[in-house]
Amino acid sequence: MSADSHQHNNPPDPHARQPIATAGPAPERADATLVLLHGRGADAESILSLYNELDLPTVAAIAPQAAGYTWYPHSFLAPIDANEPFLSSALHRVYTIVADLINRGVRSETIALLGFSQGACLSCEFVARHPRRYGAVIAFTGGLIGPPGTPRDYAGALDGTPVFLGTSDPDPHVPFARVQETAGVFESMGAKADLRRYVGMGHTINQEEFAAAKSLLERIVGGANRKQD
Repeated sequence: MSADSHQHNNPPDPHARQPIATAGPAPERADATLVLLHGRGADAESILSLYNELDLPTVAAIAPQAAGYTWYPHSFLAPIDANEPFLSSALHRVYTIVADLINRGVRSETIALLGFSQGACLSCEFVARHPRRYGAVIAFTGGLIGPPGTPRDYAGALDGTPVFLGTSDPDPHVPFARVQETAGVFESMGAKADLRRYVGMGHTINQEEFAAAKSLLERIVGGANRKQD
């Protein structure tokens, strides 16, 4: 199917002009920048509330809003084409945010991506497709996108990027096997993956996951302060 055939039904880049919520200092003056990706049915302001709970005043926060409160219409396990053009638009939205930060002089090793559920899946897929040394990748209940058996021949290296993958098992939307596969792919790309499985937790974020995320961000902040010294 050509790109043109989509245009009569859906805008080709539905997420492009959606608003972005921000908090904290300007990224150029921050010790770290946190890109927050919300879940299905949620919004930028809801995921930004996590930033407020983290209580890290020298960290900048950027939370883009998905069109229609969803990054892509179907399950992340659906055929990739079934979620187009929304998935490509979502990935491009994250790409433009990260590229803009780097163009503004923000070092990629001070950029962290954090997502919940659909936002966690988007975070994982973005980082796999655009690998480099990030400050951290924090995926609360999510994994790489595509049906079982999707080739995972991503080019590039994550150069020691710490990746946190926390998930309930069983989870109504995210099979534990996919989170395990995601950890393995990231490890093979040179990341340091920390996979934590919580039996019967439900589709939520628990305090241990939150503490792990805060610890990763504090490590970036500490590294930035050492560079200034």
